[in-house]
Amino acid sequence: MRDEFRNSYQVWQNQEYLRLIEWMRSWNVAHPGDPVQFMGNDFGYAGPDLYDRVTSYVGQRFPALLPQFTALYQGLRPTTDVDTYVHAYLAKPIAERKEMAQRTGQALALLQGQRPGGGKAEQEAYTWAVQHVRAIDQTATGYSYDFTKPTQGAAAMRYRDQVMADNTVWWQRHTGDRVLLSAHNAHVAYDTYSPKEYPRMQGAFIRDKIGSSYLSVGFTFDQGSFNADGPNGALTRYTVGPAERGSNERTLDAVRYRDYMVDLRTAPAAARNWLAVARPTRSIGTSYPGHAVYAVSLLPSHDVLIHLHRINAAGLLDH
Repeated sequence: MRDEFRNSYQVWQNQEYLRLIEWMRSWNVAHPGDPVQFMGNDFGYAGPDLYDRVTSYVGQRFPALLPQFTALYQGLRPTTDVDTYVHAYLAKPIAERKEMAQRTGQALALLQGQRPGGGKAEQEAYTWAVQHVRAIDQTATGYSYDFTKPTQGAAAMRYRDQVMADNTVWWQRHTGDRVLLSAHNAHVAYDTYSPKEYPRMQGAFIRDKIGSSYLSVGFTFDQGSFNADGPNGALTRYTVGPAERGSNERTLDAVRYRDYMVDLRTAPAAARNWLAVARPTRSIGTSYPGHAVYAVSLLPSHDVLIHLHRINAAGLLDH
């Protein structure tokens, strides 16, 4: 957790995630034939292990290609901690980052052009190697956008949501596992909350690929506390009071249930009519306060909605 949950992901360095991982470990010990595991679907960081797996595979199965992979990956394999690596990467000139992405793309095309052996084990190893090379390319491509330009920033966010959807569906199709996707409301939604910032969301991309096999679950809350990066960049605990008048949360919290779930697909007509209207709704990401309220129409955004009266911030671990 100390290694992985850094930079933009430091909010997950908390007691709740630690308990989840400990539970997963105890479950897997007791059920070795039915393990539970994490799969990261974002492009934020391709660690050194990924590069090592690729070069090891290429060296064993396609040794003639190893010098090319070594040259294409020169200077890309992380040798520092996550924070240092990501900050240094994004500090590079945009032209250099684009050139790095061109090299990772060439490596992907190179491996995709090979033919693995005919055995099942050979095919499986090749499939995973291609996915590892693809993940490396996704990181380099994601960082090749010029985030200082609004149109480039929006294009980068569209690319990011598509990558997350592609990786999630790849994992599900390849393993056959049931998948619980954990992400911000906006990313799992079908409709974008902010077209200029986020042209298309992960939820929409996933639905395109697997249809009704994907169930989008959104969360709303009335009041409580949460952790987010403050204006100074430090992770801070914030507390907000009851939702504002006229907001979706204000009405959702006024029903007779304190905490509840509603299936938006089968809700009564009157409820669906109300849910179809866009109203101010909290959409708090990793930074706060910033732009934390958007006009959201809940009905076309999610299949199921869970409303909580009060939330409590996760207990942060020492960083």
